[in-house]
Amino acid sequence: MWVILGYIHRSTKPAQRSLPVAGPPNPALGPMPELPEVETTLRGIAPLVVGRRVTVMHIYDRRLRWSVPRWLPARVAGRTVDAVHRRSKYLLFRFSPDTLLVHFGMTGSLRAFIDPPQRRRHDHVDIVLDSGVTLRYHDPRRFGAMLWLPPPAEAHALLARLGPEPFDPGCDADYLWRATRRRTTAIKLALMDNHLVVGIGNIYANESLFRAGIRPTTPANRLSRPRLARLIGEVRATLSDAIAKGGSTLRDYVDSRGEPGYFQLDYSVYGRRGLPCRSCGVAIRQIRQAGRATCYCPRCQR
Repeated sequence: MWVILGYIHRSTKPAQRSLPVAGPPNPALGPMPELPEVETTLRGIAPLVVGRRVTVMHIYDRRLRWSVPRWLPARVAGRTVDAVHRRSKYLLFRFSPDTLLVHFGMTGSLRAFIDPPQRRRHDHVDIVLDSGVTLRYHDPRRFGAMLWLPPPAEAHALLARLGPEPFDPGCDADYLWRATRRRTTAIKLALMDNHLVVGIGNIYANESLFRAGIRPTTPANRLSRPRLARLIGEVRATLSDAIAKGGSTLRDYVDSRGEPGYFQLDYSVYGRRGLPCRSCGVAIRQIRQAGRATCYCPRCQR
């Protein structure tokens, strides 16, 4: 459905050059990769890995959120990547019938190289393919994950109770209306609940609610079907715009090419406390909800 232009990197002396290829916890630590950032990475690496065989996997540091199994390189070597999918903020590499789950945590990234450069301090895992491409996982805070899931992968505890994807046709106003009738929690917190709908993190919840004209503190069960229809439409539009701009880069995130995202240049409310609203000129307000910053316009959002 979506096509982008991605790149892989070849190290050269004295500098690296790029080759074009076709294809697309603790809140105080700051924003983490959300759905657009993971989707951008997926589109960049999928054309490079699907149908390719893993020749070797190097684990340099097992200390991620959950320790990377010592036996994982032996399990992966010689296997062919049948497909790569995104589920919520997880990347799923399918090695029929098993699955390698990758999560970026707060500061993780997955980049593709040919003749990769010298390892940096926080380069924890290399996956080398028979094409010569190396996928390198980098994660300064090591809150990400790399887990081997036997079939069915969707039964794993991290995946089994996830709600629908925001782009799924069934994730519509009727679904949200039924799912929120007993939810008295604020709509922003409901949007960030992966049991209701997946992949809408703090940044994109703020931006979607602004576009929909909905106050983030509004109880979820107080929203009508028409307002929920507008909300899910703006969620999809916000996520689509962010994906088109490569996601957001506020701290460490880079895509599979090593490039930052640019959606942060278009924020309407997030990170703009005290600045004039781009629509009405009233100062943007900021509050805390469940320990996370919530920014909104007191005039445009009701």
